[in-house]
Amino acid sequence: MEIKDAIYEVSVTQSKFLINDNLPQIAFVGRSNVGKSSLINFITGHKSLAKTSSTPGKTKMINYFLINNSFRFVDLPGYGYSKTGKTYQDVWAGLMGSYLLQTKNLLNIFLLLDIRHIPSHLDRQMIDFLLFNNLPFNIILTKADKLSKSKINVAVEQMAKILNLRKEIFIVTSSNNKLGRDILLDLIEWKLEEFLK
Repeated sequence: MEIKDAIYEVSVTQSKFLINDNLPQIAFVGRSNVGKSSLINFITGHKSLAKTSSTPGKTKMINYFLINNSFRFVDLPGYGYSKTGKTYQDVWAGLMGSYLLQTKNLLNIFLLLDIRHIPSHLDRQMIDFLLFNNLPFNIILTKADKLSKSKINVAVEQMAKILNLRKEIFIVTSSNNKLGRDILLDLIEWKLEEFLK
């Protein structure tokens, strides 16, 4: 699959403004500092499509990006960080939950985890939510360039065991060295083909 065109569409902060038309959507979700914006830029090949920030928790809205004029990437609010001590999961659960449960053409959810760290309680809650609601998802392990190849394999094995999930559901990525991009694009292409059948 080739991404030829990617544009920012709109950001929403209220459920009533969620886009729910006929175009399929691929959502990105994860902790505030896990690299969702970097992954979107990496997949699309547009360095500044999704705004990245050195300040965790800056994304407090749902951001829509139109891809190839035929489907959307959707950047969901990061969870698990707040200077006030209140998690964004509490603050944004209504908006994020509404999106995940009400979007009719949600083809897949990419749940991002930092490959270097054990999944947090909030990460596990998100996985439980996706499983309970029978939502399609893959786990994207980010920042793999920070580990050696042998340690990457160990990390994947450990993640799968801790979360009690099949290894096949994990995709290892790095926006710095292009790792995993072709796998992600092939998966997206397959999801779109299934949708169009």
